[in-house]
Amino acid sequence: MQLAKRVSKVTPSMTLAIDAKAKALKASGMDICSFSAGEPDFDTPVHIKAE
Repeated sequence: MQLAKRVSKVTPSMTLAIDAKAKALKASGMDICSFSAGEPDFDTPVHIKAE
């Protein structure tokens, strides 16, 4: 598959880079509270799922 030349101009996501760094620090044993990627560590409340 051949991609358009403009694809080479796409830069890496800074959000994903910060998230990867936070995950690496957490894996190394550091206590990390990451707000980088917006992935909550809890389930959606039932009253919201019901809507």
